[in-house]
Amino acid sequence: MNEFEFPGMLERFFNYVKIDTQSNEESTDFPSTKKQLNLSKKLKEELETMGLEDVEMTQWGYVLATLRTNQTKEVPTIALIAHVDTSPDVSGENVNPRVHKNYDGEDVVLSEDGAFVIKVDENPYLKEKKGKTLITTDGSTLLGADNKAGITEIMCALDFLLKNPDTPRPNIRVLFTPDEEVGRGTEHVATEEIKADYAYTIDGEKLGELEDETFCADTVEVKVTGVNVHPGYAKDKLVNAVKIAAEIVEQFPKDRLSPETTEKREGYIHPYNFAGGSEETVIKILIRDFEEAGLKEKEDYILGIVESMREKYPRANIDFKVQESYRNMKSVLDKHPEVLEKAFKAIETAGITPLKNIIRGGTDGARLSFMGLPTPNIFTGGANFHSRYEWITLEDMQKASEVIVHLMKLWCE
Repeated sequence: MNEFEFPGMLERFFNYVKIDTQSNEESTDFPSTKKQLNLSKKLKEELETMGLEDVEMTQWGYVLATLRTNQTKEVPTIALIAHVDTSPDVSGENVNPRVHKNYDGEDVVLSEDGAFVIKVDENPYLKEKKGKTLITTDGSTLLGADNKAGITEIMCALDFLLKNPDTPRPNIRVLFTPDEEVGRGTEHVATEEIKADYAYTIDGEKLGELEDETFCADTVEVKVTGVNVHPGYAKDKLVNAVKIAAEIVEQFPKDRLSPETTEKREGYIHPYNFAGGSEETVIKILIRDFEEAGLKEKEDYILGIVESMREKYPRANIDFKVQESYRNMKSVLDKHPEVLEKAFKAIETAGITPLKNIIRGGTDGARLSFMGLPTPNIFTGGANFHSRYEWITLEDMQKASEVIVHLMKLWCE
């Protein structure tokens, strides 16, 4: 066995992904789906069996635990964080992971009927994984590497540290959260419960990535209330909310300001839910930008459309509401450069070229950073998250666990 083998990693990962933990954006409960607790309970039991201290699952489904330092000098407390839920976008029920040993570098056929294929020309990064142990779905569900790969990597790193008690480690706090995918992952946990000085989410993608920026995010809700009457007698009476709402969406740009036309540091307007009937229709719109001023600009753009529609359809009532989601964590992390510096060094020590990147999305770390716990994001090794075409390699997962071990050593220096 070489210094950084993590036996049982593949089996552990499969055990986690086979538990359906899909969250639900429409639910007002917390967690949004009770099935998330099935994995939370399992993790609590495993942490207790491993011998960690202060293991608990709160009434809200958060799992917390402590691995105490083996140092005699004073050291900080570092939290390692991952989330148990999977995306509402694609089913996570009856996940059937497939292993492609010694991957040949060619297109990967997922389903037996050939309907779902990961094409190398659409996923050029996949070529770098030739010869690795590739893990995919069978095309019927997502894989759940987001974020069960992160959970696996944390658990395997903890197991390594326990089995190698001379490896330096600080005080470590473990936190597994529900409902991250629906933007509510920190809703019922306080930094006083986490009890850490700094933290890392293990929730990124590409090997070597370290992310210190997220989008700023808001959600806009436009509710159109019309006048509904029998369509047979509707002349000069009916005000159709569906048509008005559709006209609002139709005015959004087609060639810019959308997820399908933007990349890198470009923000967007994304109508993602359209529901209702002729009397009332609601449009939900994600607003994303790396700067708060960019959010406001996009929200004002939509409000301008709404106001013009109010003038055009005076008998309709059109409500416009903005709900804050999260903000770019870079403004916090820039005040704590050592958090990133140690992560960079840990990645380099593992023999990987660090890739500083931005997240065109959010993590629990964004909210935690503004709650007073600086929390950048470290890679898991996965790709195509929230998709039937999701994949990861065992070797990259092992590297993520190795990076965690090196990182813990560095916090003892």
